[in-house]
Amino acid sequence: MLGTPSRSCLSYNAEPSPALGVDLGTTNSAGAVRTNNETTILSNNLGARTTPSMVSYTRDGTFVVGEKARRQAVANPENTFYGVKHLMGRSFDDVRAFVRRLTYKTTKAPDGGVAISCPLLNKTLLPQQISSKVIRELGSDYTTFFNKEPKNVVITVPAYFDDAQRNATKDAGRIAQLDVLRIINEPTAAALAYGFDKSQNARIFVFDAGGGTFDVSLLEAGDGVFEVLKTGGDPSLGGDDIDDAITEWLINGFQETHGFDLRGEPRTLQRLKEAAEKAKLELSAASQAKINLPFIVTRQGKPLHLSTTLSRDTLDELLREVFERFRAPTLAVLREAGVSAQEIDHVILAGGTTRIPALQELVATELGQEPVSGINPDEVVAVGAAIQGEIITGDSSDVVLIDVTSLSLGLETLGGIHTKLIPRNTSLPTSKTQMFSTAADNQTVVGISVLQGEREFASDCKPLGTFELTGIQSAPRGVPQITVAFTIDVDGILTVRATEGTSGTSNELEIKDSTKRSDDDIRRMIEEANEFADQDQEKKMLVTLKIDAEAIIYEAQAKLQEGGDERNDADRIQGAIRDLQAALNRSEPASIKSCSDALRQLLAQERP
Repeated sequence: MLGTPSRSCLSYNAEPSPALGVDLGTTNSAGAVRTNNETTILSNNLGARTTPSMVSYTRDGTFVVGEKARRQAVANPENTFYGVKHLMGRSFDDVRAFVRRLTYKTTKAPDGGVAISCPLLNKTLLPQQISSKVIRELGSDYTTFFNKEPKNVVITVPAYFDDAQRNATKDAGRIAQLDVLRIINEPTAAALAYGFDKSQNARIFVFDAGGGTFDVSLLEAGDGVFEVLKTGGDPSLGGDDIDDAITEWLINGFQETHGFDLRGEPRTLQRLKEAAEKAKLELSAASQAKINLPFIVTRQGKPLHLSTTLSRDTLDELLREVFERFRAPTLAVLREAGVSAQEIDHVILAGGTTRIPALQELVATELGQEPVSGINPDEVVAVGAAIQGEIITGDSSDVVLIDVTSLSLGLETLGGIHTKLIPRNTSLPTSKTQMFSTAADNQTVVGISVLQGEREFASDCKPLGTFELTGIQSAPRGVPQITVAFTIDVDGILTVRATEGTSGTSNELEIKDSTKRSDDDIRRMIEEANEFADQDQEKKMLVTLKIDAEAIIYEAQAKLQEGGDERNDADRIQGAIRDLQAALNRSEPASIKSCSDALRQLLAQERP
C-alpha cells in the first residue's frame, strides 16, 4: 500500500539512465546520449568529440585507448591495435590480404577466426576484446557526463555486416559490461538523426563513407516510419584507402629523391600514415598541405628528412580510381531501386571521409543536389544510435525503423537449387514459413543447408550453416511434412527452425559466432546474379524438369506395383518410363518435357 513518504522509506531514481549510442568506427568512434529531446555528443578526456578506435598495451601490462594509443603507435607498433572492425566476426582466411598491411601480427584462431598477437602480454586477443575497450572508453565519457555508469548501449554496424560480424559486435558490447539493446545499420542511424525535422513521405539517400567501410542506402520516410529500400556499397573502401594513396605518393616521392624505399620499416610506415591522414584533413579546408617528417630514416649514418607539399589538385588526381569506387555503388543503388536522382528528396553525408571537397562534389553531381547539413558527418551516426536508444527505452515512440535484408536467404533443395524464402531487401523484422518433404522413401534424417545470395544454385551462394532434422517417421517420399521457418530479428540475426509434423521432432540452426566465411562483396554477388541470370535459369529449368520427371517415374512405378498384371496399360506405361529415362540420360529438355507429358497422360487415363 502506498503511504506518505518519510525518511525511512526506500527511494529510487525515477529517471532511467539514457542509453549510450555508439558509432563503433574503423578509424574513429563516437558516443552520444539523448535526454530531454536533445542529443549530446560525448567529449573524451582530451575534449575531442571522436575517439580513435585504437588500443595499445604498455610494458607494465596496462592499456590505453584512443589518442593515447595513437601516440604509442610509432614506438610500440606490435602492441598497438587498430582497424579491428575489419576483423570482427571474420575468418582468418578471408582477411589474409588485409592483415598483411597491419603493423601488428595476427594468427588463425582455433575456430578459424582471427586472433591478435600481443607480445607484451604474451598471449592472443580477439577483435571483440579490443573493440570492447573502445566501447568502454566511450562509457567512461558517459560516466564523466552523467556521474553514473551506463547500462544500455545501441551500437551501429555497416549495412554489409553479416550475422557473425553483428554477433561479434554484440559480444564486444557485452564484454564492455553493457546491455546491448540493438545493433543497427550505420546509414539507418544517419537517416534517423535527420528524421525528426525533415519532411515526411520523402526519399532519403545516405552516403556513408567512414575510415574503413562505404555504405549507400536509399530510404523512404513517411508516417513516422523509416524504411530502407535499397542498400549497396563496398565493405573495404573508406578513408584508409585515401591515407594509403597519400602514403604511397610520399614513399614514391622519397624514393625518387633519395633512392630509398621506406616500405620496410614498420615505425616509418606508421609515421607516414599519420602524416598522410593529417594532410588529408588539412586539405578538407585548405588548398595545400605541407608535410615535414624530420629524421625519417638514417642511411649510411646520415639522417634523411621528408619535406614536401601536397596540393588539393594532386590529391584529386591521386584519388581518381578511389572516387570511381565511390561512384559506382551510388549509381547502382539508384538503378536497382528504379529511382532517378531527381526523385531523391534529401541527401545525407555521414563519416569523416565525406569532408573531402571533391567527394562532396561527386555526390552533389551524381544526385543532383547539395547534401543536407546541420549535423557533423563525423557524429551523425552516433546521434542516430542515441535516438534509437531513446526509442527502445520508451522515451520516444514517434519513429519506427525498418532495416532490410542485404541479400536473399534460403535453403538448398533437391537438385542443388537455392530455394529463396526471404528475398533481398525484405523489411526487418520478418519471418517466413514454407513446407518441404523428404526426397527418398523411408528417409528419417534430412540435412538443411541455409544459404545467402542471389544465384539460383546453392553452389553459387554463400553457405551460412547446416543442421540435421532427425527422428522423422519412416514414410514414402513426399509424405512427411517438414515446416521450415526463417526468422530475422531487428538486429538482422537469422534463426532457422525445422519441424516435422507427425513426430513433432524439431531442430534449430545457430548461426551465431560462425566464422567459416566472411560476407562476400554484395555488389559483386548481385552483378554475378545479373550476369548469369539467363544461364542460371536455363540450368534451373533443366534441373526442375528432371526432378519432375523422376517424380512422375516414381508415381508410375508405384501405380504399376499397386495394379500389377491387372493393368492392361502396364506395357505402355513401362515403355513411357523407358522413353523418359532415356531422355533424362541425354539431358534434353524438350524430350524430357514431351516424355513426361506423355507418361502423365497415361497415368491420368482411367484404368480399364
